[in-house]
Amino acid sequence: MAIKDILLPLVGDPSPATIAAIEKCVAMAADIGAGITAVAVEVDIAVRPKVTISADLDNAETVEAVRSASNARELLQAFDAASQRLGARNEQTVRRLAQDDIAGNLARSARLRDLSLIPMKPHDAQAERMAEQLIFDSGRPILLCPEEFADQLAAAFDHVAIAWDHTAEAARAVADALPLLQAAAGVRIFTVTDKESPAERESGAALASHLALHGINAVFETVKRDGSSVGKVFGAYVKAHAIDLLVMGAYRHSRLNEWVWGGASSTIIGRPPCWVMMSH
Repeated sequence: MAIKDILLPLVGDPSPATIAAIEKCVAMAADIGAGITAVAVEVDIAVRPKVTISADLDNAETVEAVRSASNARELLQAFDAASQRLGARNEQTVRRLAQDDIAGNLARSARLRDLSLIPMKPHDAQAERMAEQLIFDSGRPILLCPEEFADQLAAAFDHVAIAWDHTAEAARAVADALPLLQAAAGVRIFTVTDKESPAERESGAALASHLALHGINAVFETVKRDGSSVGKVFGAYVKAHAIDLLVMGAYRHSRLNEWVWGGASSTIIGRPPCWVMMSH
């Protein structure tokens, strides 16, 4: 099924990197012919009553409320400008939400979208919480756009890699990514392992055969972990093969387990090495 309806949450400061990521997200949606709905969030900050606002807005709560509203407007302006320039089908809205309600509200909205696009600052706690909530509570895949690399990202996914470990999460990610895989010029499947086994080779070959039924010509290989974290191996693989899009399952283990011990999902969400599509 083609991707036709995308949600783009816009939260936080309109930094140059964020604006570049918004523009790249719109370009990606336009490239695949999808409509994109931007939801800009104003943080609902409780302002104490009967406060007289001074000329320099010295009341901290008022300053923050004004800044949040201004940020939302600037983010939407950037989205609107990119949509007009690229001819993307779009809708846009502003929501005023309490800080603790942002991720949950967006996850509920995402349930009726094909995909959620998330611009990601490196190691940003708010963006990571939002990504995790969307992964677990929307029932839909997410696509991470790394802000720090936004200027270098391709709008079209010609070179795609699938991180494969034969889990339900990885299988769901492959199924969700089928329209993007079918449009790619090349697809690579890789399994990170300490020691290659016949079962891993058979599983990778079986996935390649499955994708061939969908008109996708994919190659499979195993990659040695060599004592590194799986997330770092993913990043190195992306760089070595000039990958545009990484497809992977998210949180095979619990979030607490990944937070304590580290894991591929938390590493990649914390700093995506390229466009990353995740499903759980």
